[in-house]
Amino acid sequence: MATKTMLRRGDTVRVMTGRDKGKTGKILSIAGGRVTVERVNIIKRHTRANPSKNVRGGIVEKEASIDISNVLVVCPGCGKHTRIGRNLLADGTRARICRRCGVNLDQ
Repeated sequence: MATKTMLRRGDTVRVMTGRDKGKTGKILSIAGGRVTVERVNIIKRHTRANPSKNVRGGIVEKEASIDISNVLVVCPGCGKHTRIGRNLLADGTRARICRRCGVNLDQ
């Protein structure tokens, strides 16, 4: 069962635990309770050359996913990592807000 999250693709997040603790980056993808963050959790994969797909062989570095519980959103207002709250706007829609300073994260 997939976990419900308030994180979205494109959010800037900070890694809170693990080998890459303290690094920040944008979310590239979210799937099954895991997130892929740019320039975080870099792994090396050995690939074979494939002329039909125009792929060169060699060692390729790419981002691997990390657990969604290990990241927190970085607020654009205060610049600190924070949890996400929800606020009901005047027009009836919901917006994600920073729990520290109250800035709208959906702008």
